[in-house]
Amino acid sequence: MTDRLHGTWKLVSAVREEIPSGATTDMFGGKPQGVLNYSPEGRMIALIAHGNRKAAASGRPTPAEAEALYRSMLSYAGGYTVADDVVTHHVDISWNEKFTGGEQQRHFKLDGNRLTLSTPQSPDPIDGKMSVRRLVWEKI
Repeated sequence: MTDRLHGTWKLVSAVREEIPSGATTDMFGGKPQGVLNYSPEGRMIALIAHGNRKAAASGRPTPAEAEALYRSMLSYAGGYTVADDVVTHHVDISWNEKFTGGEQQRHFKLDGNRLTLSTPQSPDPIDGKMSVRRLVWEKI
């Protein structure tokens, strides 16, 4: 099963289901951008961004532009392990230092060339709302 995770995946969708309301939203807009890679050596990297990020008006972003850019993406890298239908990301470096040194567990399901990763119920790292996040990836 682990061999099927190996390779590079492109983000297709990212949906958040809020707890307890059940309301769903596209976490990174209707056309999110993202790349996920699992290597055979047990390393992974994820980079996800909102589909309509705005570039800074000049070369250097203003504080407000920098905050908007920070809040519209996430990224981290490290090792990973697999047990049953759970992949655990062991975070070595991250856009948010709260993740660095920790673990991110994801339930996974493989269906053809698609991979669905789902978080357990937890606060969303972008806005803190209790939710489950489901990301669908396509192998490239």
